[in-house]
Formats: sequence, structure tokens, C-alpha cells
Amino acid sequence: MKRSLSALLLGSAMVLVAGAAFAQDKTVKIGALSDQSGLYADLGGPGSTLAAQMAIEDSGLQKKGWKIDVISGDHQNKPDIGSNIARQWFDVEKVDVIVDVPNSGVALAVNNVVKEKNGVYINSGAATSDLTNAQCSPNTVHWTYDTYMLAHSTGSALVKAGGDTWFFMTADYAFGAALERDTTAVINAAGGKVVGGVKHPLNTSDFSSFLLQAQASKAKIVGLANAGGDTTNAIKQAAEFGIVSGGQKLAALLLFLTDVHSLGLNVAQGLNFTETFYWDQNDQSRAFATRFQERMKNKQKPTMIHAGVYAGVLHYLKVLDALGGNPHDGAKVVAQMKATPTDDPLFGKGTIREDGRKMHPAYLFEVKKPSESKGPWDYYKLVATVPADQAFTPLSESKCPLVKK
Repeated sequence: MKRSLSALLLGSAMVLVAGAAFAQDKTVKIGALSDQSGLYADLGGPGSTLAAQMAIEDSGLQKKGWKIDVISGDHQNKPDIGSNIARQWFDVEKVDVIVDVPNSGVALAVNNVVKEKNGVYINSGAATSDLTNAQCSPNTVHWTYDTYMLAHSTGSALVKAGGDTWFFMTADYAFGAALERDTTAVINAAGGKVVGGVKHPLNTSDFSSFLLQAQASKAKIVGLANAGGDTTNAIKQAAEFGIVSGGQKLAALLLFLTDVHSLGLNVAQGLNFTETFYWDQNDQSRAFATRFQERMKNKQKPTMIHAGVYAGVLHYLKVLDALGGNPHDGAKVVAQMKATPTDDPLFGKGTIREDGRKMHPAYLFEVKKPSESKGPWDYYKLVATVPADQAFTPLSESKCPLVKK
């Protein structure tokens, strides 16, 4: 009896010590994994690392004694490199959370590593809706946008406006395939038709053969299921080929602020697209954008990916603070992130669903004419707001095993 009592007391003491150690562990390491020098560098890249750092500063945790560090890595748009960096970070660098990760192929690979290592993954850069659908994970939050949202906002609006025949120019990797798939479903449901398409390699410089096929298709809409430098190159060359002047309309299914800046308003004017953040939406977004721009070497305004990194990290740190320390248990932290309502200066109030999908409105924008712009980076005008419950995949259609049917 004495031996049993001693064992019980010893066990209780060990639990108390472990609990005290957890409560006192206020160290966090964040890994910003991005394309640092390629076609997606302006969308994420150094700006995502800065956004994470700004979230740390604005969280106020460092003043409370927390030690929070950010490291960055370049996945070079290659899934094997991205997953190897992720493993190195968890095994050697003791990273707790990975953020950003533009490129859906890389994101899906990293998603698996994070689950295996029981870390936290806050994706703001990759678009594939599979991250909260068939390949959802208890360790992942998909923050900013996805292919379902793009298809059901931009794609649906264009079909309703009379664009009922489509030809796709699609980036040949996971993101392009997911975006074409989701947009095709919208087109078919609305009574439209996809009359053809072509896949192009990532980081393509010459779109001439693809544009000739698009012209020959006579489709009303040429859908660009690509992003970053591929989108801007395609739009610039489409202007040279007279695609729009010949009566066809370009659908930039994913367009970023930096893309419009690169194209210039003379070329980009009139393009319709969907985003979930624009720097000039309100006083809070403008204040963040000003601080961000001042600290960026190239003096650019933030994209929605940068905004997603900032907001996601801010929410993550709020949850750790509420827990009283870092448990270094990714699934536990993500579960608490889902249980805690989100509220940040850039996306406002929201929630994270059981499938990991961060819920917030989406906005259909149109690029201004040069005469409508009041100055640098004043590029968008709002066309429509899509409520959060309409912007993202309904749970009733989800294939995520985390969703209770």
C-alpha cells in the first residue's frame, strides 16, 4: 500500500513538473518557406518573412518575455527541396511553425512533412483547395485564398456576364490543375463549355504557341490558370497578339497586386479577379501597408499572401499566449486555433473551420483605368463582395476526414 501511494505521489509530482515546464516554455521558432528569387518572389518571398516579423512585434509577446525567432528558406518551386527544408527545420532547427509556401506542389509535400513531425503549418501562399479537402491535416490551417474561391468568384462572374465558352492556359503542376478543375466545374454548372486548353511549363517565357491555339479556339474567355510571372508574361504577350482587341476576353483567375504593378495600368486595365485583401480597403489595411512598404527594400505594397502570413502568425501567437506557453504539439495548437475566433486588423473577425479553412469574405475587383488611379499602387476598384460562407467549399461537399458528417 505504501509502495502504491509512493508511486502515485511520484507520478503526480512528475505531471506537475511537466506542466510547470510547459507553462514556462516561451520559445517559438517560425520558418517562412517561400520562393525567394523566382517567379513568386514578389508575391511572398522576403515580404512574407517581413510580415511574420511584423506579426511578432505587434503581438507584444517579446515584451512579456517570449523568445521568438524567424528563419527563411527558398524552396525554388520544387517539392523535394521544400520537403527537405521542412524536415531539416523540424529535426535540426527545432522550428515550430512553417508559414507561406507559395506553389501548391511544394505545399502538398510540406503538408505531409508537417503532419509527420506534428508541427504547425499556416499556408497563405499556395492555392490548391485540396489542403482543406482530400488532403486536409489536423496540423494545417489554410488562411488566405484557394482555387475553389477563385473559380467560384472570378469564374462564376465571367460566365454570368456571357463568357460561356472557355479555353484554358494552365500551369503544369498541382495549382494549375486544381484551378482548372474547380473553374471547369463552375463553368459546366452554369451551362457553359470548355472548348479546349493547353498546359505550359512553370516559369514560361514564350506563350506564342499557346496564344495561337487560344485564338484558334474562338473561345469567348481565355482562362489563365497560372500565377505570378507566368500570368504577367501571358497577359503582355496576349496584348501583342491582339487577343482582347480581337474580341476574346482574358480571365486572370489568380492575379496579385504585384502583377498589376508589373503590367502597368495601360495593359492590365479592365481585368477582373478575386482577392481577400487589398492594401487600400480601410484605415487599418492602409496603416499596415505603409509600415510594410517602408521596410521592404523594393518599397512594394503587401500582397494578400503577405497579409495572410501576418494575420496567421498573429493568431497563432495569440493562441500560444492564451495557453500560457508553447506545448510544441502542433495538432494541439491547431485545434486551439480552430476553437479561438480570429480577429486581426487585416481580415477582421472570422473563424477557422474543422477542415482548417480560414473563413473570411472574398472581393471581386477590377483593375482601374490609368485615368482613375490617384497614384502609385492605387490599382483596384471593388466590384462585389462574396460572403465567407459562399467563397469557400461548403463542408457538405468536403472530402476532408476531419469533417464530421
